Amino acid sequence: MKKLFTVLVAALMVFSLTACNNNNGANGGNDQPEPTPSEPTVMSHADYVAAALDSEVVVETYVQAHQSWWDNKVTVYAASEDGAYFIYNMAATEEEAAKLVPGTKIRVSGFKAEWSGEVEIVDATFEIIEGDSYIATANDLTDVFGTDALIDHQNEFFTLKGATVVGRGDDAVAFQYKWDGSGSHDENSDLYFDVELNGNTYSLTVESYLTGNDTEVYQTVEGLNVGDVIDVEGFLYWYEGVNPHITSVTVK
Repeated sequence: MKKLFTVLVAALMVFSLTACNNNNGANGGNDQPEPTPSEPTVMSHADYVAAALDSEVVVETYVQAHQSWWDNKVTVYAASEDGAYFIYNMAATEEEAAKLVPGTKIRVSGFKAEWSGEVEIVDATFEIIEGDSYIATANDLTDVFGTDALIDHQNEFFTLKGATVVGRGDDAVAFQYKWDGSGSHDENSDLYFDVELNGNTYSLTVESYLTGNDTEVYQTVEGLNVGDVIDVEGFLYWYEGVNPHITSVTVK
């Protein structure tokens, strides 16, 4: 009888130890699975505007255009229905950059920065999000130019109507290759030209990395004359004040 009792006690002890070990393994043992990383919080455009400079930002937006790819980087003009973004030197292979056609939805992670007044996303990476697409319609800012509200439209795709080409530089020419006239068509230099609207003069740029010397807008600007009345479209880039990157010019 004592033997039977001893065997029963031993069996109960083994059972208890086994249960404890199994319980430890399920609730905090070394084989506990790692928690799944949470998805990044995607910001609205209003959240992005409110974010502090140098802070990390994540936005979902749509490609509107991009500059030439180089050195595994590409600069993107992007927009959603609630606002626009300038994404500077985003990491991308040449094959990835080729997929960034207008309308493509992307999730961008990077840091908010400012350079000479231009607020942009830098040190950015991206992933393409399959599904819907979006192409922004040019926002008519003719009556907003010259007001304090213009900065609220930074980087938007916009149109300006009824502007008059005025002379630029010492020779009062209709346009210059580079900001100081030191470039040339053969160098595929940026084009700079000035327009007058409602008593104010604005400097506009054809950015050669975006629209080079083989594009219609570049060649149209090369044919401008002082006094021409024009409509323009482009992206409301900023450099020491408003300095739009122009993608279309129509002579009236």
